Amino acid sequence: MTPKHHLAPGFPPFAFFAPTSKEDRRDSSAPAMTALKTPPDTAVTRTIPTTQGPRNSSLADKISRYLYIRPKVRVTGLLLLPLLWLGVLYLGSLALLFITAFWTTDSFTSKVIPAFTLENFTEILTQPAYQATALRTIGIALAVTVLSAALALPLGLYMAKVASPKMRALLAIGITLPLWAGYLVKVFSWRIIFSTGGPLDWLLAPFGASGPGYGTTALVITLTYQWFPYMAVPVYSAFRQIPVNLFDASSDLGAKSWATVRTIAIPLLKPAFIAGSIFTFSLSLGDYIAAQFVGGKTQVIGTVIASNINLNPPLAAAFGIVPIIVVVIYLFLARKTGALKAL
Repeated sequence: MTPKHHLAPGFPPFAFFAPTSKEDRRDSSAPAMTALKTPPDTAVTRTIPTTQGPRNSSLADKISRYLYIRPKVRVTGLLLLPLLWLGVLYLGSLALLFITAFWTTDSFTSKVIPAFTLENFTEILTQPAYQATALRTIGIALAVTVLSAALALPLGLYMAKVASPKMRALLAIGITLPLWAGYLVKVFSWRIIFSTGGPLDWLLAPFGASGPGYGTTALVITLTYQWFPYMAVPVYSAFRQIPVNLFDASSDLGAKSWATVRTIAIPLLKPAFIAGSIFTFSLSLGDYIAAQFVGGKTQVIGTVIASNINLNPPLAAAFGIVPIIVVVIYLFLARKTGALKAL
């Protein structure tokens, strides 16, 4: 019986057998056959029986196959923890804050009573002290934003178009340096600077002047130092994207430096300014630690909330909704400008 052989695809079946030579013919009764040599690029395949049984699937393999054929389940599992953080811890806490704002406090026992009332919002809207505090806080946040933008404009221009690579790297380190230190360390540093007889008074003494001391001015300067990197980095990045030939063309047409910056650079930098202002404005609006250490007698929304959190939690919750509403309005106005679409 002729043995069966498995040939590779494309191997001509009629070329497998060929007459043997006299030297290789051992038995005249046996079929004289020999296998031709296969071409180098053709392999003769053989089936090798396996005795190994089916491999037992582990739990990890079953889970992997289950997730592979169900992409929606895979995406849900991937986003589960972030969604829990956003939905339960963040949005849940805001929901509790909003609910607590409609409760009241017993005037004798200071116990919170979960009863629906609008007294807290009425007190915030009618009391001049609360109105002045809210307006003062918004004004401080706007002052920090404007001062940060005014400092970021020339600095970003110099870094992007004038400074050497080495100087650019040094300035980048200097801008981001406030982000490397702890928040309290920076606040205490400015507290020492603005203290009576401190370093600022010592520097201004030869000129017959003194530092502003603790107050609104010190608070604005401290907050500007804290949040300036969030304005400087977007402005610098936007300056880097402006082609140099625009400045050259403006100069060739006779425009002065300030006219070039005002008519060409600032309109192109509007998205960067708005993006940076979102951070500087919102962070300054909700800050209260800096106000406690360098603000002196200056009251902001955060300090009022901190002073009422134990005495009158519903009132503190109602006042805490004010900066949320202000930030939402600010984001809506920023979106209406259309500048955020260019980011």
